[in-house]
Amino acid sequence: MSHPRLRKLVLLTTGALMGGALTISIQAFADKGGSNILPLEELRTFAEVFGRIKQDYVEPVEDKKLINEAIKGMLSGLDPHSDYYDAEAFKEFREGTQGEFGGLGIEIGTEDGVVKVVAPIEDTPAQKAGLKSGDLIIKIDDTPVRGLSINDAVKKMRGAPGSKVTLTVARKSESKPLVFNLTRAVIKTKSVKSRLLEPGFGYVRITQFQEHTTENFAQALGQLYKENKDNLKGMVLDLRDDPGGVLHGAVGVSAAFLQQDALVVYTEGRASDSKMRLYANPRDYQRVKGAGYYVNVPAAIKDVPLVVLVNGGSASASEIVAGALQDHKRALIVGTQTFGKGSVQSVLPLSNNGGIKITTARYFTPNGRSIQAKGIAPDILVEEGNEAATAALRIREADLERHLQNPNEPAEAPAKPVVKATPAKPAANVDKSAAPAKNADGSDASVDVQLNQALNILKVQQIMIKKQPS
Repeated sequence: MSHPRLRKLVLLTTGALMGGALTISIQAFADKGGSNILPLEELRTFAEVFGRIKQDYVEPVEDKKLINEAIKGMLSGLDPHSDYYDAEAFKEFREGTQGEFGGLGIEIGTEDGVVKVVAPIEDTPAQKAGLKSGDLIIKIDDTPVRGLSINDAVKKMRGAPGSKVTLTVARKSESKPLVFNLTRAVIKTKSVKSRLLEPGFGYVRITQFQEHTTENFAQALGQLYKENKDNLKGMVLDLRDDPGGVLHGAVGVSAAFLQQDALVVYTEGRASDSKMRLYANPRDYQRVKGAGYYVNVPAAIKDVPLVVLVNGGSASASEIVAGALQDHKRALIVGTQTFGKGSVQSVLPLSNNGGIKITTARYFTPNGRSIQAKGIAPDILVEEGNEAATAALRIREADLERHLQNPNEPAEAPAKPVVKATPAKPAANVDKSAAPAKNADGSDASVDVQLNQALNILKVQQIMIKKQPS
């Protein structure tokens, strides 16, 4: 049985665009803050339009289709993250948070009727085929994509494993559309990957926050300590291009590095159940009773020097982790400005086995910063090798139509990085007997400017620690 406090967090998720949403509760609700009187004049207009379509549209239209499209329009017209799921789409949505589903492995979003690739998921058909962040999907097979909702686009891209689908893509750097012939697969996303960069320095990458991310993260930390004889000099937590996921995963990962009961995140909304404060305590992130996830991780993890890597693809749950560690001065945030998704969505099941995802609150870092439409500014700005080209293709929360405004603006001036670092050369004194370090995509880590800079920062910190008087 799950911990009582977590029962209302079962579907708590934070994700950018198609990556997921932040869920507070699963319950029916009425208007909690306003009048319960129905707008009769507007409902009469709706009924009149419904009747005109039934009578005069060029082809017969089923009542169910009209009602479903009206519901979709009502929700999608609110903001970029509220949406309606029929029974099939709702089932797929829930499967996505569990870390396994059938399809291509693409995080997508829409803007002005265009479907954009936010990020391909690692080790999936989309990533292996070469789809990139910022690509515009023009056609799925022979169906033009412009005007399709995210749900409809996802339905067309998902299908039986082994079946084929063709995507036609526009890429800013290419003069002609690109055609990708893909084979659908069961997408089993492994959210946590870890390795030693070199003796004494660990590396953990989280690709997406899922139901089991915290326990997998704890296992990865324990393994890193075991491989390094219980002595880590520093660690890199890589959240680049992580679009978000379940909230308790973000709280659990933050808790590994923070002191017991440190505030990780809080939420504010109109309804009483949208106001929450979540702490670095197992009751706020552990899904089942029993020994804590970090029971086999040395207590030294609370003090190990830590660098967190972020970029424009780091969203929502990733920003919660980066914001919490930054506010508590527990880590240096390195990279580029994050995506800026700081709104909270509740996923509510409906009687037709479908569900709605509706924005109910904003979340805030421990120091009261809203990330919405702003993001987390790194402490040390380190651009990627192709940052100029990448930045032009990236979309952020502030670029989306109908995005919620940041409640801290304009009173709060935009945050700026404390330091802008020059590109780092590959770290010296690397153990030559070890296998060459690899990035998450299998490429040589020596070309990963941000990772090399993170490792150099940790080495400088070690030098400073040794110079301190005992």
